[in-house]
Amino acid sequence: MNDLGAQSLSSPLVGTVIRVARTGETIRSGRPVVIVESMKMEHPVVADIDCVVETVSVAVGDQVAAGQVVATVVAVTGGARGDESDDVQPGVDALEEVTRRRSYGFDVNRPDAVAKRHASGRRTARENIAHLVDEGTFREYGPLVVAAQRRRRSIEELIVKTPGDGLVGGIGDVDGVRCVVMTYDYMVMAGTQGHQNHRKKDRLFELAARLELPVIVFCEGGGGRPGETDGVTVAGLDCLAFALLAKLRARVPIIGVNTGYCFAGNAALFAMCDVRIATDKSYVGMAGPAMIEGGGLGRVEPTEIGPVRDQTVNGVLDVVVADDAAAVDMTKTVLALVCGEPGADVRRPDPSWLADAVPGNRRQVYDMRRLLAGVFDIDSILEFRPAFGRSVITALARLEGRPVAVVASDPRHLGGAIDTDGARTLSRFLAMVETMGLPVAFFCDTPGFMVGPDVERTGLVVAAGDLFVAGANLSVPFVTVVTRKGYGLGAQALAGGSFKAPVATVAWPTSEFGGMGLEGFVRLGYRDELAAIEDPVERQGAHDRMVARMYEIGRGVNMADHFEIDDVIDPAATADWLGLLFAD
Repeated sequence: MNDLGAQSLSSPLVGTVIRVARTGETIRSGRPVVIVESMKMEHPVVADIDCVVETVSVAVGDQVAAGQVVATVVAVTGGARGDESDDVQPGVDALEEVTRRRSYGFDVNRPDAVAKRHASGRRTARENIAHLVDEGTFREYGPLVVAAQRRRRSIEELIVKTPGDGLVGGIGDVDGVRCVVMTYDYMVMAGTQGHQNHRKKDRLFELAARLELPVIVFCEGGGGRPGETDGVTVAGLDCLAFALLAKLRARVPIIGVNTGYCFAGNAALFAMCDVRIATDKSYVGMAGPAMIEGGGLGRVEPTEIGPVRDQTVNGVLDVVVADDAAAVDMTKTVLALVCGEPGADVRRPDPSWLADAVPGNRRQVYDMRRLLAGVFDIDSILEFRPAFGRSVITALARLEGRPVAVVASDPRHLGGAIDTDGARTLSRFLAMVETMGLPVAFFCDTPGFMVGPDVERTGLVVAAGDLFVAGANLSVPFVTVVTRKGYGLGAQALAGGSFKAPVATVAWPTSEFGGMGLEGFVRLGYRDELAAIEDPVERQGAHDRMVARMYEIGRGVNMADHFEIDDVIDPAATADWLGLLFAD
């Protein structure tokens, strides 16, 4: 700058001049005098003073070198009033457009749809996410996406009516645990699965695999959406979402939540989840009313398809709660258990009464759930599928604040014998906790696998085999505690296939063991000897004496002194033995 306030302006780089100011033009500080284009980008040459253009030494189209003087300007006083067209800020306008488009997905801008949703006693997708995810941590993916129907609807209509293509998804913290979270938005085309929301799921499932994040999926709505016009899709059967979620099942915990209608594609996603949470208003089925009618099977109401009363007794649902809010709370509870972090509030039960938990009368049933409550932290037990496979109990719990999986016999149903439904329940549960890395506490009181022609018709043979495979492939530590009966293959199945497979196999003083039920053992093993006794009274007496002797031989203390189990313990010490599960 010289004494007169003049300033020479130079090009910052090699390029082509695409704009120049006029000589004598007044330019505000910071506004371009010359614009040079280089590599498709525009680089303004500006003055740092309010000025008047004195000379311009280049013209539009000229090639300039780095450092070449392109103009001189002279300072002016009193402020410049030149051309204000350069004050337009496209970036600000673009941000306003983005904000406007995103806002159509917010509940506040959909009052009619929200009111209808609330009138049905339901919450919106975003209300559930707001309840679930820690405030300020949710990063949404694809909020500007719209339905793939540009050939039949205007873009403005799609922006207003199909925000996010009916899926809200992203990454956020749930009580401090980073998760992939997604929910179908039933207020957009009844939660149907569009081309773009499939792609959003693909993206999020891939991220869950890459980052090894738990997945929470709210499934509500139907299957594939008819009427998509964009792209080259014919049937859409090459979408990746189902395969990606299925592969995730063996890698990260997946929690599914349904609080309404869940049919077709939504039901398929729900079915693949490790834990399936529902409400009293859930209806889950692989085909909805439209598909049933389309298949020529007549018209049915959606409430006739997969109601809770059916889906609890057949094993589809793991946990049933009252409403949307309770479902979100249960999701948090499950996540806290499956992610394995110690709880802060540890309340331990008094174990002294456990010595009387199993009655002295070996034929008298007892409450296994009450027994478990005396071992694990107070109010920490969460049972799955209580109405299915009722001879076994599967649950998550805490022991000294640490999460653990629990498997137990229920002697109040089939005497604790493992039937086909029970075996299938156990296989699925063990596969789930293996993925989650949770240790397992087995509580065994079983006469073995259920017997008889009726149970064989249900496919027990394969279900039993699958249970042995699931137990033998556990890599997590596990302990087996025999509270009373430990008989046959069923007892071995509750110990990973062998009493030497667990970290420890211990028994209570009330325990009894045998390769099969002892009465049956005597009848089969001593059939000829008993048949040789002609007097029926004498024969029965001989039978009873043989059975009594077998019970004496099969007592837990005799199993321990033959080292077929590791010890017979005071029931009050059970939690101490289970502490081996958490040994480093």
